[in-house]
Amino acid sequence: MHDLFNYHRRPSTEVIVGNCPLGGAHPIRVQSMATVPTTDTVGCVAQARRIIQAGGEYVRFTTQGTREAENMANIRDRLRQEGFDTPLVADVHFNPHVAEVAARNCEKVRINPGNYVDPARTFKQLEYTDEEYANELGKIEETLLPLLSICREHGTALRIGVNHGSLSDRIMSRYGDTPQGIVESCMEFLRICKREKFHNIVISIKASNTMVMVQSVRLLVEQMDKEDIHYPLHLGVTEAGEGEDGRIKSAVGIGALLADGIGDTIRVSLSEEPECEIPVARHLVEHFAQHKGHAPIDATPFKGFDYTSPRRRKTKAIGVVGGDNLPVVVCTGDSREAKRTGNMQPDFIYTGKDHPIHTGAPGSSFIIDHDAWQSLPGTYPLYQPHEAGLIETDDIPLKFLMVRYGEHREEYLHCLRNHPEVAVVSVSSNANPLGEHRALAHELMREGLENPIIFLHNYLYNKEQMGMLQMDAAADMGALMADGLADGIWVTNEGDISCDDLTNTAFAILQAGRLRMSKTEYISCPGCGRTLYDLQATIARIKAATQHLKGLKIGIMGCIVNGPGEMADADYGYVGAGPGRVSLYRRKQCVEKNIPESMAVEKLLQLIEQTEKEKP
Repeated sequence: MHDLFNYHRRPSTEVIVGNCPLGGAHPIRVQSMATVPTTDTVGCVAQARRIIQAGGEYVRFTTQGTREAENMANIRDRLRQEGFDTPLVADVHFNPHVAEVAARNCEKVRINPGNYVDPARTFKQLEYTDEEYANELGKIEETLLPLLSICREHGTALRIGVNHGSLSDRIMSRYGDTPQGIVESCMEFLRICKREKFHNIVISIKASNTMVMVQSVRLLVEQMDKEDIHYPLHLGVTEAGEGEDGRIKSAVGIGALLADGIGDTIRVSLSEEPECEIPVARHLVEHFAQHKGHAPIDATPFKGFDYTSPRRRKTKAIGVVGGDNLPVVVCTGDSREAKRTGNMQPDFIYTGKDHPIHTGAPGSSFIIDHDAWQSLPGTYPLYQPHEAGLIETDDIPLKFLMVRYGEHREEYLHCLRNHPEVAVVSVSSNANPLGEHRALAHELMREGLENPIIFLHNYLYNKEQMGMLQMDAAADMGALMADGLADGIWVTNEGDISCDDLTNTAFAILQAGRLRMSKTEYISCPGCGRTLYDLQATIARIKAATQHLKGLKIGIMGCIVNGPGEMADADYGYVGAGPGRVSLYRRKQCVEKNIPESMAVEKLLQLIEQTEKEKP
């Protein structure tokens, strides 16, 4: 079984991708994707140059047709003439012949099982007989074998890249829109590759929903192990968006897997210039490299925990903490922080020994060190790890106890058995904090204790390094949220970053984990050569007009490849339908087709306003 508590890289087979192999003992590779049309040789070379100079180890290009696949040779030759030998990757959808052409002209080809054999994806046939299903599997083999032969001849690697938003009709009919369906879509191709002894393969499973992405990859690893397949994995959260939200969302999903040693190459998909993705990816890789060689964590998993399909840990509600409540946000600040208002008011402000000057402030309560605490409305005491024995039975409805896994174990377990009104604040100084946080949660589950847990992570950054803190905090929380263990988040920092910024970061992390919606979420693609409008400018206009809305999900997609699928749980969608044309969606339904781009943003806002006004 996977070691939940001690960091180890997942063993994987080596794959040769030009002069930059991955998997095996190789470092985690980082990559990005060009956004200009692949027929634009000069533009592609310029963009590839910037990606490479930023530290990108692979550069991917969309190849929607034979012309684009053939032009990969020109792009490759120009880059080689300039002294760049970075491997190039072709991204293929819908057309197997294009993949065969591309495989002759670059070091790796990505195909999507969801539309490689079933490009129409009508989603109309809901039932397949066993015979029809078997015939469809036969079509996969018939279509895939020629590509494997070409890849073998030219030494080209193959990425089997499943997207949650583009599962085939056949998979949807039998498995539905589930992680099991996503995994099976991948395994059908891998079984053929294994049988054909073609092993120069990389795998990816991507989704815009971070928790679906994490659960699906975990399930895939489990299934591959069962079938003795150990190909390397490419990680990414598709349609993550841009700015700090895109970085946080990517860090939550990718970080949840890197923290468990899963992943051999990553791409952070941001709706920005592609070279901007590389420093973010590199930071995530380096963050988890620090977990290597950590102090061993001696812990035993709770037998009822299901790593591949986890449920939220059962806890007792103590006021707003635990039970069925949304995870809380705690911030460290002084009493003046009580004046904050709005959607992202922290649930609790820890003030140390400082008493609040405004008790009963909207949205926030106060946590005060127990030796300075007085029985004031809206205030609750906090006990340090060595003070568990000081907690008394009284009528205080909520108390907090900091716990470091394994330290004063008998004291904190005795305390929690006798004090169901105590919420645990889990802290760790181990180089692998995830391991100790998990170990404590599993210990409480084994002991039958239902005290909720708030996870505290402390950092040391200054204001100029705010982006690094956001990525670290999101990456460190990803697996804990995916495991269903988080009843709250407390992000602290020893530098000069404000309580406001830390609070906003905590709320963004919870939203990225789909645990607590506090603002509008934008599911926007990073763009590629298929994008049919000015993606970045459009995102900016839509965000400026809708940021005041709370809890909506708006999909902004450059083209139809993954658009309707990846934004399936979005409330509204804006999808490129053709040059200068856009289609609008309400949930999964297309409500307006082929609107001129000049009118599309205004039409989207009208659709949102009308629909929201009609809601009860």
